[in-house]
Amino acid sequence: MDMDPPFLETYKTLLDIATEGTNGHKEADIIEECELPLIDLGRLNLGNLEKEKCKSDIARESQEWGFFQVVNHGISREILEKMMSEQVEVYRQPFNKKSRELFNFSSGTYRWGTPTATCREQLSWSEAFHIPVDEIPFSNGFSSLSSTMEQFATTVAELAQKLAAILAEQLGFKSNFFQEKCLSSTCYLRMNRYPPCPTHSEVFGLMPHTDSDFLTILYQDEVGGLQLVKDGKWFAVKPSPEALIVNIGDLFQAWSNDVYKSVQHRVVTNPRVERFSTAYFLCPSYDTEIQSCYEPSVYKKFSFRMYRQQVQDDVKKLGRKVGLQRFLV
Repeated sequence: MDMDPPFLETYKTLLDIATEGTNGHKEADIIEECELPLIDLGRLNLGNLEKEKCKSDIARESQEWGFFQVVNHGISREILEKMMSEQVEVYRQPFNKKSRELFNFSSGTYRWGTPTATCREQLSWSEAFHIPVDEIPFSNGFSSLSSTMEQFATTVAELAQKLAAILAEQLGFKSNFFQEKCLSSTCYLRMNRYPPCPTHSEVFGLMPHTDSDFLTILYQDEVGGLQLVKDGKWFAVKPSPEALIVNIGDLFQAWSNDVYKSVQHRVVTNPRVERFSTAYFLCPSYDTEIQSCYEPSVYKKFSFRMYRQQVQDDVKKLGRKVGLQRFLV
C-alpha cells in the first residue's frame, strides 16, 4: 500500500522531456544559507521602551525581508510537537485513502502535484491538506488530530492577529480591520508533506510564488528546504526548531502601499528525506476590499475575490501567478 502520490506515472511526460536549459536548473543556482531575522516576542511584555523597539523590529523586517522568525510566540512546544506527529500519521495513510477525501471536507482539500503544470519548473512535488479553519472540528476516526489542529489554529490565529495589529499600528493605523475581516471562516490551515524526490535537482517541492494573503505563519520540521529571494538572490532558510516563520502576503503589501514586502519563496526537494510543515494563512472574506492605507496609492482598489480570480486565470493561462503587478494603478 503506497502512501506517496503517483508523481512519476502522472507526470512521466513532463519528467521525461529534458527541456533545453532546465536540466538541473536548481543545481546551477549557488544558494547561500541565511538565518532569518529572529524576534523575541517576549519583549512585548517588557517595559514600554523594549515593547516599542520590538514592534519597530517587526515592521523593519517586514519591510526589508518580508520574512522573519519569532520565538516566545505563545504556542507551546507540546502543541507544536503534537501537531507534527499527528500530521505524520495522517500522511502515512495509503494514497488512495487520502485522495478519497479522508475527512469529509469540502472537495479539493487534499491536493498533490500541479494539475496545470506544462513543464518541470511548474511541478510541485508535494501533497497537502488545505483546510478552512472553521471546517477543522471533524472526527472521522481522527479526533485527536482534529483537536490538535483546533488548538494549533486558535493559538496561531491569535498570534497572526497580534502581528497584523502591530504592523498596522507601525504605519500609524490603530485598526480593527483584521479582526473584522479575517475570521475563522475565511482563514486556512495547510498541512504540507514533501516526499523524497528522485529527480530532485529538476523539480521543486513548491514552485516559486508569493502568498495571496495578509500574513502566513509557518511551523516546519528541521529538514529545511525553504528558500526566499532577498536583493535579487535566492537564500536557503536555516530551520530553527523553536521558532515560527512569519511572512508578509500580497494583500498586506497592497494594504501597506508597498511598505511591507511580499517576497518570492519556494521549497526545494530532497532526494532522501521527507519534509513536513504546517502553515496558517490570515485571509479576509472574498468581498473584502483591499485599499492602500496611503495616498497616492500604488494599487487600484480590488476585492479579495477579484484577486483570487485573476491569480487562477493567470495560472491557467501562463502556468504561473502574476499577482500584484496586475493591479498597479
